[in-house]
Amino acid sequence: MFRLLRFIGRSIGYSILAALIGLVLVQFWFFLHIWYWVDHNPSSTAFMDARLERLREKNPQTALEYRWVSYARISPNLKRAIVVAEDAKFLGHEGFDWDGIRSAFERNRQKGKVVAGGSTISQQLAKNLFLSGERTWWRKAQEAVITVMMEAVMSKRRILEIYLNVIEWGNGVFGAEAAARYHFGVPASELSAGQAAQLAAMVPSPRRYGPGTETPYLARRTEIILSRMGAVALP
Repeated sequence: MFRLLRFIGRSIGYSILAALIGLVLVQFWFFLHIWYWVDHNPSSTAFMDARLERLREKNPQTALEYRWVSYARISPNLKRAIVVAEDAKFLGHEGFDWDGIRSAFERNRQKGKVVAGGSTISQQLAKNLFLSGERTWWRKAQEAVITVMMEAVMSKRRILEIYLNVIEWGNGVFGAEAAARYHFGVPASELSAGQAAQLAAMVPSPRRYGPGTETPYLARRTEIILSRMGAVALP
């Protein structure tokens, strides 16, 4: 009996050690990608791959509308609008807006369901680059670890540049360049303040809006973003 218990204990210990080694290797894999993307552009993301897979279930020939453009070729209007709409404290935090997280937690508690996320641009980018859309504690923990890695290795300018190039702005439309051409027929560099504010207002529900779509909510949200853009500093 003693030998059996010792064997079981040793097996459990080996299993835990193997799991820890596997966890470390996964984190190292994430870190290598982040380090590589400091000066190389990602050709795709986990979220883009997942969207393409779903779209191809209906049409196997579907391709995403996506074209990378440099930070300098994206209108400052769009940069300001996105920071206003998605993460007003972007330049001042180290990946997490703790006030925003507390506020979102309180709103969710009052509503009895998830109605607010409190995620920063860095957190959203971490999720889009690597993770699935499922809402689990494990995924949020992994998102936090990736966010810390990105903030340690990348500049704010680089984080914002990648974010603007990979977020969704329509059904299968990804990135600022494709979004500007899809919704307004102009390159990302020529977006006006009003157009940029409208694109930023679409981000939480991008597939609801096609070219020329107007809704009372979108109009109100656009005006709010537009009114706050002038005070935003950029990296």
